[in-house]
Amino acid sequence: MIILDGSMGNELLKRTNKQSSGLWSAQFLIDSPNLVKEVHQAYVDVGAQVITTNTYSTIPSYLQKENKTNLMKDLIRKAGAIAREVADNNNQEILVAGSLPPLDESYRPDLVPNEKESIPIYEELIDELNSFVDIFLCETVSSIAETSNVLKAIKNKAKQDKKIWLSWTLFEDKSARLRSKETIEDALQFAESFNPDAYLFNCTDPIAITEGIKKLSNLTDKPIGCYPNVFGVPFDWTLDNDIQVEPRNLSVKQFVKYKNLWEDLGASIIGGCCGLGPDYIKAIS
Repeated sequence: MIILDGSMGNELLKRTNKQSSGLWSAQFLIDSPNLVKEVHQAYVDVGAQVITTNTYSTIPSYLQKENKTNLMKDLIRKAGAIAREVADNNNQEILVAGSLPPLDESYRPDLVPNEKESIPIYEELIDELNSFVDIFLCETVSSIAETSNVLKAIKNKAKQDKKIWLSWTLFEDKSARLRSKETIEDALQFAESFNPDAYLFNCTDPIAITEGIKKLSNLTDKPIGCYPNVFGVPFDWTLDNDIQVEPRNLSVKQFVKYKNLWEDLGASIIGGCCGLGPDYIKAIS
């Protein structure tokens, strides 16, 4: 079993008792880079074997909110360097996963930028992260179109020694479909031509993830895994609108039960997404 880390953005806000800004977790790379380092180390201390770069919001759609798109390369490199430093300064082997996020809003296949717009942004992320990461983690991928954009950019720019982990976010019912309502079968069939090293689900309800793992385990012999969140969101939610999201009823004890179930179903990579902090990762490690 490979244990991933948990939430970065929510954990940073929790430790500072702040409200999220338009820059989300990227703000802390500007104001409090040592705190980003502290959160990475907190996950390593409780058993995480993979830490993920704080690059979920070092992208134009976030940075332009504060007129800081000129900082994009510097912030990506800073996030990569911080994660690499933490990984290298521990006695055990810690891998660094470079986060390649949605380029507009999470969970919104209707807002995925087209290929011409997406690929150069992903390529810039990949270029700046190449020297720091062991894995490129395509996360919260909501559709086959978004899958295509990020995997094409990786094919163009990632160094050949990097692993590729592809993580989809699921429609939150028991249908085992992407947020776009496309099937896992169709998404995997498309992705296989790029030969990812592992398939995962993230930022999704644990019940939906369970159905996804059942489906995925019958479709591939590659490593599979997941990292759920604790926030359910309506379809038209965005980070900046006034729609409130409520936390799910997902206690640490329940998370451990899910971890055991997912492992029984074939998952070998498990961690946490939004709202799951070091206490959750400690419990499963």
